[in-house]
Amino acid sequence: MRLLKPNRLIKGDTVGVIAPASPPNKKNLESGIEFLKGLGLRVKVGKSVEKIYGYLAGSDQERLDDLHAMFLDSEVEAIFCACGGYGTARLAANIEYEMIKANPKIFWGYSDITFLHTAIRQETGLITFHGPMLGSDIGKEDVHPLSKEGFQQLFEPTDVVYSKLFSSLETLVEGVASGELIGGNLSLLVSTLGTPYEIDTKEKLLFIEDVNEEPRSVDRMLNQLKMAGKLDDVNGIVIGDFCDCTSKRDPSLTLEEVINHYVLSANKPALKGFLMGHCNPHVSIPLGVQATLNTNEKRLIVESGIV
Repeated sequence: MRLLKPNRLIKGDTVGVIAPASPPNKKNLESGIEFLKGLGLRVKVGKSVEKIYGYLAGSDQERLDDLHAMFLDSEVEAIFCACGGYGTARLAANIEYEMIKANPKIFWGYSDITFLHTAIRQETGLITFHGPMLGSDIGKEDVHPLSKEGFQQLFEPTDVVYSKLFSSLETLVEGVASGELIGGNLSLLVSTLGTPYEIDTKEKLLFIEDVNEEPRSVDRMLNQLKMAGKLDDVNGIVIGDFCDCTSKRDPSLTLEEVINHYVLSANKPALKGFLMGHCNPHVSIPLGVQATLNTNEKRLIVESGIV
């Protein structure tokens, strides 16, 4: 499938904000919207963003309507997710993918948004962006400047170069690997298995991260990916942040032991320690573009996601 890069943003553009999963923290969202306005952007907020339906920001239809409306709105040049939580997989089967393909634009988020990243890319070829969200990250008082800086890649085509200058990177398997960078939240990637949106890892660079999962849960998910052939198919593995993934039980394997077991078994070039995921700072990257992982230089170079 031909990949579609969305157009870059220009100051004065209008962008949309939606909550396709759980309801966001209202105060943080307001601060996040002010951040977008500070970038010189106008903001439209989806109708269901402030709705609460249990752990969802409105019914499935309301959240789906917001997603569709933002892609159809000719004034909107980019769509930013307010937060993650849970619920995007409930929308996947009813998304109008051909409409999205006909109206490609920047789509930004992470965590539960991983299901949408995967489904949209595999159904349309659209490049999407894994980055900090308005209500859960950008609107917080302690947000790191580096998290905010990542939005600049939407205004001017530039490669994302992640080196050991950002964080300490550890080589698990030596080598150089290239391919489309895909992935995101491990829990959501596993939840695609057996669905029409099952993650395709063949000859790709697989990026994984997660939050609040005990080592045995990470073990279960990585084992499922392995048994599904997804780890054998990859060209390389990019290991992001696994926030608060410590065991509450004793005895237990450590997170490091679990990750090392599966990554070493896959025997594909792999680096871990990337500040990408549920962390502060959170380095933003486009998904679906070509990238190169070099363990000798401890560097990940990701092609620009815009034109």
